[in-house]
Amino acid sequence: MPDWPDQPWILEINAWTWLCGLSARYGHKITLDHVPGHIWDELSRTGADGVWLMGVWRRSALARRISLHNADILAECRGQLADFLPEDVSGSPYSIADYSVDPHLGGPQGLAEARRQLASRGLCLLLDFVPNHVAPDHPWITGHPEYFVRGDRDDWQRNPHAFFEAGENMIAHGRDPYFAPWPDTAQLNAFHPALRVAAVDTVRAIATLCDGLRCDMAMLLINSIFSRTWPGRSGAAPATEYWRNLIPQVREVHPGFLFVAEAYWDLEWELLQQGFDYCYDKRLYDRLVQGNAEPLREHLSASVDYQRRLIRFLENHDEPRAAAVFPPLRNRVAAVALMTLPGAKLLQEGQSTGSTIRLSVHLGRCPEEAVDESLRSFYQNLMEAVRSADLPHGEWRLCQQRGWPDNQSCHNLISWCWQVAGRKYVVVVNLSDWRSQGQIILPWNDLRAKDWQVRNLLPLQHYGRRSGEEISAGLYVDVDAQSFHFLQLSDF
Repeated sequence: MPDWPDQPWILEINAWTWLCGLSARYGHKITLDHVPGHIWDELSRTGADGVWLMGVWRRSALARRISLHNADILAECRGQLADFLPEDVSGSPYSIADYSVDPHLGGPQGLAEARRQLASRGLCLLLDFVPNHVAPDHPWITGHPEYFVRGDRDDWQRNPHAFFEAGENMIAHGRDPYFAPWPDTAQLNAFHPALRVAAVDTVRAIATLCDGLRCDMAMLLINSIFSRTWPGRSGAAPATEYWRNLIPQVREVHPGFLFVAEAYWDLEWELLQQGFDYCYDKRLYDRLVQGNAEPLREHLSASVDYQRRLIRFLENHDEPRAAAVFPPLRNRVAAVALMTLPGAKLLQEGQSTGSTIRLSVHLGRCPEEAVDESLRSFYQNLMEAVRSADLPHGEWRLCQQRGWPDNQSCHNLISWCWQVAGRKYVVVVNLSDWRSQGQIILPWNDLRAKDWQVRNLLPLQHYGRRSGEEISAGLYVDVDAQSFHFLQLSDF
């Protein structure tokens, strides 16, 4: 199997809807073990290092019935599918009946074949792990009720939306501390020692099927967070954090296994210290959406070692589509920022072709959307430029820029640079609505020694010869509103 590279970029694919779309295209049911070879080739040509097949585990029949009786979910589904039918509801992929591959997707043999096809093309496979909760009809409900946060009949009568009856037990629905309970889930007790043993066994079994896990809402399992969410119901916090217990035990058997944390609330650093390889960088996403240069510049002032362990994104199944959030020009600027900053990258199927519908996770079918050919071409050129530059193996620096007494538009600009095996690259982004100028202060001491050819890689434009003296004093740039420069400096 292929190894994960440093700072990989990963393509998220909703396994259920992807296979549904392929089945509609070819006129017969397609499962993971019958995906045409040229489709796997297309994934390989994206330049991704790995594919996250989101939602492969067996879905809960009970959770699906709950979805079908939820007016809000049905309204969301009808708003996304003009020809919506109840059979389009597949149930949430995060209400897991058990960690076996859903038969609808091809079962274990289907996943094994998909992994083989990906590996033969140098692609790793990422899957889901949901540590906080399981489906309300998971086998543990009856077999190991002690694994769950429980209440009593009085709790259920006071708050019937927070608990459900399972035999003699009143089990809490899963939740985080800021939102109402999720009615199609059962809350696991992260502090219970037997549950922790079972979680390690579960992940070790999953690790035989894939190359890494995206761990859903990983911060909910931090001792302090879990205690605050379930005061008086979870018992005393263990001496060891959940992830510090689980990750090393899995890596004893699978040393190269990748752990990615979905993380919010500024808890990224803590989770990285607990053993994760990468954590979501929601703050970068929020700053790019806001489009204000100064907060983004502050965020990028963190140490590069830390930034290399963030996984950065413009969209995923929990966020709106980038093409729906960013105006067309700013969408391209944000994509350049995403792909030229240090850290891992997460892109979603349809992101590079302009999909605008954020599909409900309860739907198993997605509507057809027109392809934005201009955006697809842009992404293709961007990926080729980034791959050719080999940025993950270079040295990254955040740059400063300065203006003139009568022109301070430089404050609209953010710039950074890479040096890769002697090659030099400079990226300047302008998320504002105003054309802006400035001098980029570059960190390289060898600039004065020679003259340099400057060219913009997207689109390919040659700016001619610049003297080293001129560049070392500050590289002059003039950047249109909602635009960017991706420059390479080459010596003559």
